[in-house]
Amino acid sequence: MKQSRKRLVTGAVLLAAVVLLSLPERRSPVDAPAASSLAAAHDSSATVALTEGEPFRWDSDALWEMLEKRFVSARGVGCGASTTVSAAGIRRINDLVAQLRGRPVRASDARWTSLESALFEVAPLVAACPANAQQFVSAYSQMRIVLKDQSVRWDLDDRAVRERLYRLMYGGRAAVEEVLLQMDGDSAAALARIMGHEETLDLPSAIVEGVRVYSGDILVSRGGFPTSALIARGSDFPGNFSHVALLHVNKNGVPSVVEAHIERGLTVATVDEYLADKKLRIMLLRPRQEVVGRMESPDGPHIAASRARTRAFNAHVPYDFEMNYTDPAKLFCSEVASSVYREQGVELWTGISTISAPGLRDWLGGFGVTHFETQEPSDLEYDPQLVVVAEWRDPETLYRDHVHNAVVDAMLEGADAGDRLRYNPASLPVARVAKAYSVVLNGLGRVGPIPEGMSPGAALRSRSYTRRHDELVEKVMTDARRFEEANGYRPPYWELVAMARSAVSSQRG
Repeated sequence: MKQSRKRLVTGAVLLAAVVLLSLPERRSPVDAPAASSLAAAHDSSATVALTEGEPFRWDSDALWEMLEKRFVSARGVGCGASTTVSAAGIRRINDLVAQLRGRPVRASDARWTSLESALFEVAPLVAACPANAQQFVSAYSQMRIVLKDQSVRWDLDDRAVRERLYRLMYGGRAAVEEVLLQMDGDSAAALARIMGHEETLDLPSAIVEGVRVYSGDILVSRGGFPTSALIARGSDFPGNFSHVALLHVNKNGVPSVVEAHIERGLTVATVDEYLADKKLRIMLLRPRQEVVGRMESPDGPHIAASRARTRAFNAHVPYDFEMNYTDPAKLFCSEVASSVYREQGVELWTGISTISAPGLRDWLGGFGVTHFETQEPSDLEYDPQLVVVAEWRDPETLYRDHVHNAVVDAMLEGADAGDRLRYNPASLPVARVAKAYSVVLNGLGRVGPIPEGMSPGAALRSRSYTRRHDELVEKVMTDARRFEEANGYRPPYWELVAMARSAVSSQRG
């Protein structure tokens, strides 16, 4: 009798545990009306920082089709005439850049529009006949330097100004990369690094990848994981970067990198460790001399980097899945730089990032994000307080980077149409047990199967998203190979997006 009662109690306890572990997970609301001002987003009493904005849209399908036809035509007629025409186009770009250099020019100046058109018109000719590729890349680099210099006087809270910067900087990079992707590997590798503005500071420095870096420089990069693509594309101005890190150089000239990882929180890595962690592209940013002059100390960038590094060694700082850049108790990658620069009197991210698409907000909310007016890695490029010192990418993986972007763009279109990140509810009890195990490991200073700060449901959604993303990438890669076999050239980005849309539709079916 006692044995029977014991089995009954044990069964009841196990049943109760299964029921509790299977209860649906509650999520923070992400669909409230937009806030009317930035102040509302900074209200610490709010559960969710609300935003108002609008996703940027090129709406230029006719232009993309025309550019592809121009590329095909140039390949067909031979490179003699095309090279001559592209050389003239590059001279036009350089002439416009020279006109825009120096004295103040408004963002509304019509010459910026002419410059954008010239970049897009020349790109397909250079892609077809790359004899002038070096000159084209150099023209883009000079354009970006002048644009960044002029933007110091612009109001980045003005939507038209943000769009001007985005169209030229992101659009120009896209044009350059379409050229690189049509070149052979060795030729593309020779142009994979673009040098920019040389800003010399009186701070500890070192040489990294052939470039002089200073303590306090900022690295923005693109990881090679599915979630990296989502971070890069997941804002009102979809970008190319998913991670921010802060460079520190000690008095002996030894560099290190301070960054926040989802799995480990705030950490310090050697430069070799940083570069070995899968990177598809890297850009080096540096505060302008006049910005350093406004800081609390002439060594302000170095002090900022030193404080971030010291904090990483002295305390455990967990990753901030909420993306609340106003609370330094937890840090996501952008906050590693912005929090310590703020202590030195500099507010990075002039023109804060907004995430307003309802489908994207729902997906990010499912991962734990509660702040949608925040600091996106890609948007730091547009901050006029910083100059672009250098940018380099891995030409061998650049094409896959474009495929990942196209897939995410198509997936987010589906999200706005009602697609949701779902998981099998039967997996939730197991995920909750894994989370409990992770909590124990975290307490011992180790990493568990579910990152600290991530809920079991968010972990399951992340796994579901990764699985869907990888399936779509392989489908698009297969379709892209067929396109290349049929046409003799790699599909440009807009063709990849069309393939991704078709793959998303098939997957949904």
